[in-house]
Amino acid sequence: MNRTQWWTRGAVRPALGAMAMAWTMASPAMAQNDKMVPIATPQQKEAIVLGTGALPGATAAESWHTQYGSTFARNVTVATLTPFLPAPGKATGAAVIVAPGGGFRTLSMNNEGWDVAKALAGKGVAAFVLKYRLNQTPADMAGFERSMAEMFSATAKRPPAPQDPGTTYAPQIADARAAFALVRSRAAAWHVDADRIGMLGFSAGAMLTMATALHGEDAKPAFIGNIYGPLSAVTVPADAPPLFVALAADDPFFANAGYGLIDSWRSAKRPVEFHLFEQGGHGFGMYPKSTTSTGWFDGYVRWLGMHGYLQPKRQQVQ
Repeated sequence: MNRTQWWTRGAVRPALGAMAMAWTMASPAMAQNDKMVPIATPQQKEAIVLGTGALPGATAAESWHTQYGSTFARNVTVATLTPFLPAPGKATGAAVIVAPGGGFRTLSMNNEGWDVAKALAGKGVAAFVLKYRLNQTPADMAGFERSMAEMFSATAKRPPAPQDPGTTYAPQIADARAAFALVRSRAAAWHVDADRIGMLGFSAGAMLTMATALHGEDAKPAFIGNIYGPLSAVTVPADAPPLFVALAADDPFFANAGYGLIDSWRSAKRPVEFHLFEQGGHGFGMYPKSTTSTGWFDGYVRWLGMHGYLQPKRQQVQ
C-alpha cells in the first residue's frame, strides 16, 4: 500500500487555509458554543473494558470536556466498549461497532458515538460505541487547545502518510479487534448474529474502520461505513464487505482529493454506496443542520435495510 492511500497530501493540502475553521463547521450553534469546558469524567457504568491493556508510555490521565454542546474524551489509554441494545423483541440480530472521530487526539462521544448508537438501537440494530486509545495530548486544557490549534494551522508540519496503516494504527486496530471478539463472545446474550456485525466510523474513526476492514485479521466486519473520512484509493480484497460512504462537497479535509476509494471498491466489483452532499462541512454527525447532510443517517438505515440488516435472518427472503 503506498503513501497516498491513507493520509494523502492531496487530501489535506488544499484545505490548509480552511483547517482552523473546519473545527467549527459541525454545528450551526458553534459560534456561540465552541469553547472547550473541562468536565468530570462521566460514570460509564455500561462501558466494558477491553483486554488490550493500557497505552504504552502514556503519562496523562484520561479527561473529558464539552464543546459544541457535545461531550468529548481525550488521552484515552484504556479502550472500552459501551453497548446500546434494542428493546426486547425488536432486535434484528445485526450489530454495528461505532468508532467516533477526533484526529486520534480526542473522541466525539456524543455526536459520533452515543447519539449514533441510540439511533441504531431504535431501528433494532445493536450498537457498541468503541472508545479506542488515543495519541497523548497535554494534560491541561490550555495546552490541549494550543496543540489542536497547531494541528489545524496552515503552518503546521503535516504528519507523514503511514507506509503501513496496519502498523501505524496498531493500538486502535487491536481495540477494534477486541471489540469484535467481545461482541461475538456475547452474541447470544445480546441477541446478535455473530456473522452480521459491521463497523461505522467518523473521520479518524472512518480511518480506523477502513484499517480494520483491510488489516483487522479476525475482525472482518460484515459491512462498513465511512462517514467523512479519506477517500484515497486502496487495494480491495476479493471478499471486501459492502461499503457505505457519506461526505460533504465542502469538507475542507477530504473533499478535494478525488474519490479513489469508491473507484477501488467498484473496480473490485464489491458493493458500495456513496452520498456526496453539497454542504455540511466536516463533523456534521448527528448534529441537526439545515443542510441535506443531516440525512446521511436515514440513507444509511435504508442501505442497511436494502442489505437485509433490519430484519432477522429467519425472516429474509432466500
